[in-house]
Amino acid sequence: MESCKGPEGEEVKCVWVHGPIIVGAGPSGLAVAACLSHHGLPYVILERSHCINSLWQHRTYDRLKLHLPKHFCQLPFMPFPHHFPKYPSKNQFISYLHSYAQRFNIRPRFNQSVHTAHFDPVSQFWVVRTNDFQYISPWLVVATGENADPVIPSILGMDSFHGPIVHTSAYKSGSHYKNKRVLVIGCGNSGMEVSLDLCRHNATPYMVARNTVHVLPREMFGFSTFGMAMGLLKWLPIKLVDKVVLALAGLMLGDTARYGVRRPKTGPIELKLVSGKTPVLDVGQVAQIRSGNIKVMEGVKEITRNGAKFMDGQEKEFSAIILATGYKSNVPTWLKSRESFTKDGMPKTPFPMGWKGENGLYTVGFTGRGLLGSASDAVKIAEDIADQWMSVKDKSCLNSHMILLKST
Repeated sequence: MESCKGPEGEEVKCVWVHGPIIVGAGPSGLAVAACLSHHGLPYVILERSHCINSLWQHRTYDRLKLHLPKHFCQLPFMPFPHHFPKYPSKNQFISYLHSYAQRFNIRPRFNQSVHTAHFDPVSQFWVVRTNDFQYISPWLVVATGENADPVIPSILGMDSFHGPIVHTSAYKSGSHYKNKRVLVIGCGNSGMEVSLDLCRHNATPYMVARNTVHVLPREMFGFSTFGMAMGLLKWLPIKLVDKVVLALAGLMLGDTARYGVRRPKTGPIELKLVSGKTPVLDVGQVAQIRSGNIKVMEGVKEITRNGAKFMDGQEKEFSAIILATGYKSNVPTWLKSRESFTKDGMPKTPFPMGWKGENGLYTVGFTGRGLLGSASDAVKIAEDIADQWMSVKDKSCLNSHMILLKST
């Protein structure tokens, strides 16, 4: 470790990393670390929180389970325990990740929030600046993923509401809302599951379904809907697979548009593969909507002191508002060399090649394909770096002093 000049001329501790710098210690970052270890390569993981997998540990609701069967969600080289159920719970998934980190001796550097990262064209190295260190490496792996920060919408009148307004990242259980009327803004998986959780705790949820969304049974005839669709794709064109899935969903769930939940024109599997937009997997929400326990509303026009006005002219009072408005990438806030990313912080290169950028930049967790996509990309990233390892290592030994003499 040496000292070098920071952007303001101050002295900072410089750390030369003999391997990639991985930003983010969620499932994606852990998967890359394990794959690098499999090739015998060193690395450093930087994590802004004080623990691994902070999103699942601190920003998810209690009843959350994996939406897909566990074999679609396992990370490289380590399946889920046999005694885990088909759809592991939040706590079981957290336990699995802790075991994964222990098995592969993954030790992130915690409380290292990345302020900036840029590629230095003179030295050909990546320079990553945290609150108290400057890390230098030929490779940078962006593993912060699509769900780094909550999306907080700007709705007219939000500041005037008398009750609590919380994002689902801060929601834990419907027990806090017993016997209360709650407005849930958003109808994706989070909005649907929070509404269901509120029902089961004797609250009255009003769910805003402004956008179209596909709702599918989590299972069809005892088989995972997702797994069945992936199997059919091996033999049938995607549009035909979507027709089969939607026909079966209609038989099992009925016409969701009758209850205010309209489907997109593009089929659910095609929409997922093209845009990353995930269909809602039904685990009881549709029955609650049909029975009137979850009331579906059109878009919100305005938040009032005591409730909300809706696009259809209705006005209702609420005790609390929950924002099920999703998450976004935080890459634009810290990555300065963004030639490979859009302004929204997503890779410009579409799937399946979005994992590799330019100048030693890699991305994992941005495919819109969940843990399965992260695991696949982690394997590719480690293999690609392993192929470069000896030549880049020799160059690094010769040139690593250059960047330490520069002011960044």
